[in-house]
Amino acid sequence: MTAAPVVLTTDEPAVASPAAPARNDRRPSWPSWLVRIGSVAAAIALWQLLTANDVRLWLRFDTLPTVTEIVHAFGNRLGTQDYWLDLGQSLIRILTGFALAAIAGVVTGILLGRSPRFANVFGPLTELARPIPAIAIVPVAILLFPSDEAGIVFITFLAAYFPIMVSTRHAVRALPTLWEDSVRTLGGSRWDVIARVVLPGILPGVFGGLSVGIGVAWICVISAEMISGRLGVGYRTWQAYTVLAYPEVFVGIITIGVLGFGTSAAIELIGRRVTRWLPRGQEARQ
Repeated sequence: MTAAPVVLTTDEPAVASPAAPARNDRRPSWPSWLVRIGSVAAAIALWQLLTANDVRLWLRFDTLPTVTEIVHAFGNRLGTQDYWLDLGQSLIRILTGFALAAIAGVVTGILLGRSPRFANVFGPLTELARPIPAIAIVPVAILLFPSDEAGIVFITFLAAYFPIMVSTRHAVRALPTLWEDSVRTLGGSRWDVIARVVLPGILPGVFGGLSVGIGVAWICVISAEMISGRLGVGYRTWQAYTVLAYPEVFVGIITIGVLGFGTSAAIELIGRRVTRWLPRGQEARQ
């Protein structure tokens, strides 16, 4: 007489399922937001304490403006037309250069990852140019382009292009070949592979490159404006430094930080929306 076999059913894992959303919930709760806001408020309070009391240890806080002086200067700048002109000019430059870099970076990244001929011709050129800081090309851009505006856009383009291109290339090369073979087995053409496998599969890598690219682009566009610009947040910040208007300098620094944070957050939001079909995106929404 043999013992009855033990049958494992699929009902047991369901017992742990109610706790799954709690483990997979990645959205910040209100205590997390309070901690984040509190950390910023504490940093501002510490800055005010050190500068108002002219603290001079190893760092010379007595030479820096206080928070109240910066807030007063910020209020005055918000009421001027030049502030909004500079803001709009910097946004136009970075959005133009970044958009061109996104298109060129994704296209060339896909070609480098899928076409050996294109990689043999274009790959060495990108690897030679990639280590060169984009801001070092400013003298070349001044000589190459007929206007400072086109040169600054070109610098912004270069700064964002290489992170996007490299991330796209790596994402293409990391795609499992089984996916492409499955589409071809079902009679799909090369364009079907691109549309159904490559483009959806590389989206996480592409948005990773876009996120890095926008940050580097802001660094370079501000630096280019300081060197050869006529308008823009970087230009106005440097002008304030030359006349020793230090509160105005910090107005520019804060404006740059807010603009960089806003554009990066927008890319992150778009990336989460576009890749919501990914497993981690589904877990985050539970």
